[in-house]
Amino acid sequence: MHSSRPVRQKRPAKPQFTSMILVLEGVLVLFAALTAYGLAQAGVVAASPAVLWTVAGVLFVVLVVLSRLVTAPGGYVAGSVAQVVVIACGFVIPLMFALGLLFAVLWFVSLRLGARIDRERAAFDAEYPDQTPQGGLPPRAQDPPAAPGSPTAPGSPTAPGSPR
Repeated sequence: MHSSRPVRQKRPAKPQFTSMILVLEGVLVLFAALTAYGLAQAGVVAASPAVLWTVAGVLFVVLVVLSRLVTAPGGYVAGSVAQVVVIACGFVIPLMFALGLLFAVLWFVSLRLGARIDRERAAFDAEYPDQTPQGGLPPRAQDPPAAPGSPTAPGSPTAPGSPR
């Protein structure tokens, strides 16, 4: 069916998960900057709007760039350091302590879960080397034929596709 098309290689789960977390954190930083800007305009936060937007913009760009570099040497370590920086935004907006901590937990879960999924995929590929990503599940024994008169037997009134 798809024999003429080349098989697309599976993308590792760990970089996908961690990249997603970093991009979402970048969006979180922009919303936090918008909140901090509003609080600065109201006089609640003693910070210049230019400083707020510059710091938030730089942090956003760093997070997005890191999301593309997680597979580079030191990429996961840099992403972990970025978690500390996002948590430190709580000194401007206290809610960022909780949100930064939440994203740090998601970051470490994505590191662990992504690595686990990649290990399980590698084990599957080693056990079933002839399977392709489009090939489905490993071969299994054929199901025993349905007994005559059973609801799934061919020709029975309740079999799928039978006229009623």
